[in-house]
Amino acid sequence: MKIVIAPDSFKESVSAPDAAAAIARGVKAAFPGAHTVCIPMADGGEGTVEAVLAATGGKAQQLEVNDALGYKVDAVWGLLDDGTAVIEMAAAAGLELISPAKRDPMRASSHGVGELMLAAVNAGAKRLILGLGGSATNDAGAGMLTALGVRLLDADGRSLPPGGGALGKLASIDTRGLDPRLADLAIDIASDVDNPLCGPQGASHVFGPQKGATPEQVLALDQMLANFADVCARHLGVDHRHEPGAGAAGGLGFAAKAFLNARFRPGVEIVAELGGLADAVEGAALVFTGEGRMDAQTLRGKTPAGVAKIAQRAGVPVVALAGSLGEGYEALHAGGISAAFSLAPGPITLQQALANAEKLLSERARDVMQLWMAAQKRML
Repeated sequence: MKIVIAPDSFKESVSAPDAAAAIARGVKAAFPGAHTVCIPMADGGEGTVEAVLAATGGKAQQLEVNDALGYKVDAVWGLLDDGTAVIEMAAAAGLELISPAKRDPMRASSHGVGELMLAAVNAGAKRLILGLGGSATNDAGAGMLTALGVRLLDADGRSLPPGGGALGKLASIDTRGLDPRLADLAIDIASDVDNPLCGPQGASHVFGPQKGATPEQVLALDQMLANFADVCARHLGVDHRHEPGAGAAGGLGFAAKAFLNARFRPGVEIVAELGGLADAVEGAALVFTGEGRMDAQTLRGKTPAGVAKIAQRAGVPVVALAGSLGEGYEALHAGGISAAFSLAPGPITLQQALANAEKLLSERARDVMQLWMAAQKRML
């Protein structure tokens, strides 16, 4: 009996590969003869590189780059055998790299992301997958562009300082220095965010506060991003600010689309494709998936929903395991998830749950598998 195991990471406790291994142990505790196929998953956020490398056997690369505030940080990215590079924005310009007291979306820059992209090009990559989750920035990808050779100039022809707070002074753009090799690089943006760049649903208003922006800064940043979009529209002859996903990662989605012809795709779809999930579920008896929290929002591009969609096409039932089940999680049943279970065996603290996540995953997987086997026996 083949059992496919395709979870996301459980944030702050278990990586996707470790979660898959823990579930597999539980499955085999109930049914030692089970053939388990582990395909670690991600949706474009943190853990995407690790999940893809675990699923494909690609090689991890490391590069010292600038974080969002200009401090040096060692960022890991992936290179697959077919020449595909996999990069997480969070590895270079992630929110979790900056302590809450130091977060400053007015100064935060995506420059390090551009540094990783250049490393991928230097390594001979012809395709790039860029995950946009966990950003600390609100600079519309301006920092990334400068790292790639673009000059952003004020009215006096001087280069702008880093950060979204400087974009209000942008007067012109010089793209003559943009690395020409990027024209041959096919870029897929892995993101489940469909927000535009500006306005009430834009990058600054929706995501700025969680990056440390005050209400006054949110308004200012939105206006500065609008000025950036105005200048870009004059330079390019087309306005991309309203396109779905332009507001992803503090607006980096806008720059990637406008200047690099990037294509937006759901992150879980890309990771599933690289890991061969669709082929793996063919002929499977059951699929396990899961992540730290599941609720009604899970259906909006999160890993369990993406896994369920693929399994549903193959007619395979799906069981989801979650650290917690939030309001409206019942909606997951309509999305192809047959059943969802919380990991906690009873009242425990968050700290206990995080510390024992692998053990809890194994136990719940064992319990589910025992129930599954009992049901199968009754039907024979």
